[in-house]
Amino acid sequence: MVKLVTSSVVRGSQQGESHGGVYLIDFENESVEQKLDWDTVNIDWRGRGWDRGLRGICFDDDKIYIAASDELFAFTPRFELIGSWRNPYLKHCHEITVFKRKIFLTSTGFDSILSFDLDKQVFDWGMTIQNRQFRFNGKRFDPQSDDGPMMFNKLHINNVFCNENGMYLSGLKSGGMLHYNGSEVNMSVELPLGTHNARPFRDGVLFNDTNDDVLRYTGRGEGEEDRAMAVPKYLDSEMTHLDKRDEVMARPGFARGLCVLSDSVVAGGSSPSTVTLYNLPKNQQIASANISNDVRNGIHGLEVWPFD
Repeated sequence: MVKLVTSSVVRGSQQGESHGGVYLIDFENESVEQKLDWDTVNIDWRGRGWDRGLRGICFDDDKIYIAASDELFAFTPRFELIGSWRNPYLKHCHEITVFKRKIFLTSTGFDSILSFDLDKQVFDWGMTIQNRQFRFNGKRFDPQSDDGPMMFNKLHINNVFCNENGMYLSGLKSGGMLHYNGSEVNMSVELPLGTHNARPFRDGVLFNDTNDDVLRYTGRGEGEEDRAMAVPKYLDSEMTHLDKRDEVMARPGFARGLCVLSDSVVAGGSSPSTVTLYNLPKNQQIASANISNDVRNGIHGLEVWPFD
């Protein structure tokens, strides 16, 4: 059974309108169930700014963690809110990941990664990424102190992934997927500008090439296994209440949201909110679930549902 959980963001929404939600997609039974609507969550609108929707998703035992722009929420598997945490250095959060009792969150506004300790339930570590003369530097800081980084958003760090080989992070303007080995930050692989969700996969890198509206896999070999899978585009869309920045990102085929089901099958998101399963070896789409035809409504977080 393939069951995924995804968050969506509705760009250009006004206060009182839905800013997206969280959905369970059951591909076996061909059903979509909305579990959260961001307009019904108790939102403190002060200081939220843009990017108000729910974003990255991860799990720890029987808890679901979902990030908003500047807040981390915890839910039960029934999506009952059981906790939330904020930090002054968490701003415009996008993707999050869990590794060894830590949740790592992208703080896009501060070009930083924050760590949330799952046992102590506090933000306990931060690292801001600096780029000077084509060299990257990771400067660590205490997110509980007052001497953290300034908010510049130069690299637009929007994705983080961790495994035994280190931390991998990327952004719209980072030029590629960066690797942090615990002491240094180096370029792991160069990628197109506008990339989302870059992560190591098999012997290469898997990512959403958002500017070209495709999900790509690029390996280290001769290119025979490389893939560029076009994402679905639904054209029946509303374009009201959008500013110029929203018009660029709220378009059919905007590829964002990615998770791995196996060595051969992956899932990717696109706008209007659609989740598609891909078989990479066969170079084909397996199935697709469309949640909305409003082009402002785009997939963001995407994970395999671990419960039931």
